[in-house]
Formats: sequence, structure tokens, C-alpha cells
Amino acid sequence: MARWLSFFAEYNLTVEYKPGRLNVVADALSRRPDFEPVAKPNSETVTVAVMTSSVPSTTLYDDVRRAYAQDAVSGDTPRVVIPDDTDLRLQIMFEYHDAPIGGHRGREKTYLTVSRDFYWPRQYQFVRKYVRACEVCQRVKSRPSLRAPLQPLPVPAECWESISMDFVFGLPKDARGNTGILVFVDRFSKMVHLVAVPETITASGCACVFIDTIFRLHGLPRELVSDRDPRFTAEFWRSVFKSLGTRLKMSTSDHPESDGQTERAERVLEEML
Repeated sequence: MARWLSFFAEYNLTVEYKPGRLNVVADALSRRPDFEPVAKPNSETVTVAVMTSSVPSTTLYDDVRRAYAQDAVSGDTPRVVIPDDTDLRLQIMFEYHDAPIGGHRGREKTYLTVSRDFYWPRQYQFVRKYVRACEVCQRVKSRPSLRAPLQPLPVPAECWESISMDFVFGLPKDARGNTGILVFVDRFSKMVHLVAVPETITASGCACVFIDTIFRLHGLPRELVSDRDPRFTAEFWRSVFKSLGTRLKMSTSDHPESDGQTERAERVLEEML
């Protein structure tokens, strides 16, 4: 620019106005026809189109809500998110399944207790694989045999109206010499009472345990379901409950499934022991 200013300084220049339509040659040097816009854009249409396409769909909103509801860190009970550490997850499974307090429970019960405190991706599949590979469960647990459908007993109307009971013997002797457990199960609430008893217990002893444990806490039931153990078929047992107004229901011989409620409780007890 300085060089051109010194060059034109040698001349006396006169500036004259000339309309653009007459100054075509000069305009051609400063303007390129291909830079001219073909059509003037409608800014309002573009803005509306961008805003419309930017609004999330209803399906996206539903997916976000569903993912938030299933998020591990949400919910009423806080849970600890476990990183991708197999040894740490196996240690947690050992404490909740193999430890004495875990009791070698099944897949569903173990998953409920673990997922209550911890979370990691594909947790249910991990628990299922662990329980299925448990050596103790495979060696000790018994599988229920499939038989013809049974006629279930009527459902009681209230708690401790109908009780089922049975013995579990063959356990190690405790400090008092007891080698068995007398199991009482409320058929309505599924509540269980366990009483340690000796193998030499008689019908009168069973009646005393019943009075001290069930009658003292829950009153007299309307019916009592049991198998045909000699203690339950004894005349003393029958006469006691006849005078109390409790109806005795006994299963047929060699058919323990008739008292399935107690049998199921005993199976859980044996698994935990």
C-alpha cells in the first residue's frame, strides 16, 4: 500500500462518481458471479426444521425412564456396584452362599440376598452359574421326585389355625443329649418353630413341648397335621387333643408328601445344617 501511495502521489487525481451499472469493467474485477446466491434462504423454515428434528421422541423418553428405573444406583435400598473383578465377586458369593449363614440356598434365594446389597452386570447369570457349580449342593441336596398331582389341603383362614409337625432325627448330640428336632409349621404364614428333643421323647413329652411352645405363644389350633409316627398315634396324644377340641389329621403310611409343608421346612433345615 505504501508503494502504491508513493506512485500515485506523482499525479494530480480527480475523483468522479460513476454509477455501478455504467462501471461494468471495474465491477468485474472485484466481484465474481459464481459467489452470488442462487436463492435467498428462508431462515424461519430452517429454524423450525432444526427445532422439530431436535425434540426427542416419546419412545426415547420411555427408554430413558426405564433405564433410570433399572439403574443400580437408584431405588430405596442403596447397593454397592462391584467392578469387573472376578475374585471379588467369587468372594461375595462365598459369603452369601457357602458360609454357614448362607446355608447353601438355591439360585433364587441366593440372588435375592446378593442383589439386595451388591450390583454388577449380568448378576443373575453369575449367581446361577455359581450355584449350579457348587459341589456341596450337588452332593447333598436331594431333588424332588415328580409324581402324580396331589389334592392340596384347604388353605387356613388365619395364622396358627392349622399346624403341621414332624420330627428330624439323626443329628449330632448337643450338650443336653438331644439328637432330634421337633418342627412346627404354621400352614398359613409358613412360620416355623424348632425345638431340640431327644430321640427317646414320648407322646407325653411331645404334648408338653406343644403346650410350652405353640399353645403358650399362639393358642390352640383347630387342626394338627402330622404323619403316623407312634408318638402321634398313641392313645395319650389322641385323648389330649380330643379334650382340647383340636382335630388330628394324619397322612397315609409311606406318603410323606401328604404333609409337604413340614417336609419342605425340614429340607431347608437340613440344607442349612
